[in-house]
Amino acid sequence: MKTMALRAPGGLDRIVIEDRPDPGQPGPGEIRVALHGASLNYHDLAVATGQMKTADGRVLLADGAGIVESVGEGVGEFAPGDMVVSCFFPDWQDGLPTKGDFSRTPGDGIDGFACETAILPATAFTRAPRGYDAVEAAAITTAGLTAWRALVGDGRLKAGDTVLLLGTGGVSIWALQIARMVGARVAITSSSDEKLERARALGAEFTLNYRAEPEWGRRVRDWTGGEGVDHVVEVGGPGTLAQSIEAVRIGGHIALIGVLTGFSGEVPTGAFMSKQARLQGLIVGSRRQQQDFVRALEANAVRPVIDRRFPLEDLSDAFRHEQGASHFGKIGIEW
Repeated sequence: MKTMALRAPGGLDRIVIEDRPDPGQPGPGEIRVALHGASLNYHDLAVATGQMKTADGRVLLADGAGIVESVGEGVGEFAPGDMVVSCFFPDWQDGLPTKGDFSRTPGDGIDGFACETAILPATAFTRAPRGYDAVEAAAITTAGLTAWRALVGDGRLKAGDTVLLLGTGGVSIWALQIARMVGARVAITSSSDEKLERARALGAEFTLNYRAEPEWGRRVRDWTGGEGVDHVVEVGGPGTLAQSIEAVRIGGHIALIGVLTGFSGEVPTGAFMSKQARLQGLIVGSRRQQQDFVRALEANAVRPVIDRRFPLEDLSDAFRHEQGASHFGKIGIEW
């Protein structure tokens, strides 16, 4: 089968097409999936560029979706012909997180889904939302589930809440769609007025260009009448956290899910303490949370925003498109 593998020490010019043996038939508890779609995430880019080290020859991509071809003994949840989508943490079925690394994450600690066929335990997949194609389904695995857990799982989002989103990448646009699905009001930032216009079309109520308004935290708080937002989906990290703390209400919730501005930095502890807010770090979610997310998407007829689709053999070009930061929503890989 065709695979897209990363050769050490990493880099987009080190992504190679390789023919590898067909994995055969599934064993007990396993399913064989003909993969047809994937999507890109910041984590995938960090692995591909060598920023996050992985084994030589690693098959890339954490998100994958396709059609079940056969099932092993004891599998009752899936049948041939079912559309399924992968789990970011294939061993985290339910409950509180117990792992804080990527040693079992596809495309990093284990081989990922940039290939034609995968055989894994049935518990490493969930059913895909009805009516989704493979790229749309793959878009839920990392970015979608992260936004769902941040707002619904950890944040207990409810109708009428106010939410601040940073940027218009995959997680933020998913969070916008989830927030509007629940009936929350949304503020969103970007450096692109064109992207802000598109966010308004998706239901964002307050938009702000952070380059034109570097003190955007106060502006967002003013939008709420001075109280501050109930939730912040914080994808920037140390370079944006101070403004997010400025924007959040007393007793509010900041979901820290991204490190786009770096892995460490100063925290305005005095301001944060006075806000008495909750800063919750998180990495994606459990299989049970993904199943809950799928049901919510089906019940509300929500579909992901796919920026552009690339063929599998053009994976390096897809990553370059991601690096350019011109995308709005998810970048898909389709074959």
